[in-house]
Amino acid sequence: MINMIQFLEQNPSMVTLLKEKKASLVGVTALEQKAILDSFDEDVCLENGLWA
Repeated sequence: MINMIQFLEQNPSMVTLLKEKKASLVGVTALEQKAILDSFDEDVCLENGLWA
């Protein structure tokens, strides 16, 4: 999983394709994919040590 996240960090265009549902992550559940994509959203922030 960490390798996949590192790959996406190095290839932000893939994140865009995933968000547009033009690509998928093989071997990753829908819930895991949502969590990964949510982590790339700029709106997600850390507040008081908890994910908001």
